[in-house]
Amino acid sequence: MTFTKSRFVDFDEYLMADPGDLPEGFYEYWNGELVPVMSESIGNDAIANFIFLMLIQIGVPIKLIRPHSCEIVVPGKPRTRLPDLTVLDEIHLILLKKRATITQTMPPPRIVMEVVSPGNETSDNYLRDYRDKPDQYAAIGIPEFWRIDPKREWVQVGTLVNSVYQFRTFRDQEIIISPLLEPLTLNLTVAQVLEAGE
Repeated sequence: MTFTKSRFVDFDEYLMADPGDLPEGFYEYWNGELVPVMSESIGNDAIANFIFLMLIQIGVPIKLIRPHSCEIVVPGKPRTRLPDLTVLDEIHLILLKKRATITQTMPPPRIVMEVVSPGNETSDNYLRDYRDKPDQYAAIGIPEFWRIDPKREWVQVGTLVNSVYQFRTFRDQEIIISPLLEPLTLNLTVAQVLEAGE
């Protein structure tokens, strides 16, 4: 199902819209249409919520962590993404007062995290999470991108180097290391993250 907002003559006008003028729910902007984002599986949602709680426990302020609720403007198609978890900077608390949309004129968020949806290497889900999203997030300068893949049983933490993510893969009982969260220590293993989604 798509919602066509004919009063939005272009993407810029959509970005200027008041949140009350938009349909309820989560969606991405595709070629003038608002396409609803499918709800996550319970397992994937639980993983994102678990990491949210762990970030709070290590001292990341709750107001800087946005699970499933921060829209990010990106190049290409779609023009907007809704990461499973977004870690903001303090400046975003001022910039996002009217609407939780990070535009390309704003500083990028510190970290975005995506829980990979099921699919093989040729599926739309796989290509979206392993090709499209990293390219889009890198293009706007997001310094760190987490890819949590329950099927492949790993967590990959990408650090932006020369506009491309360099990924480090963590498995099993390895403690996930986030360069941007130091000196805070998650002390969180891949096994703990994946168990949250079982």
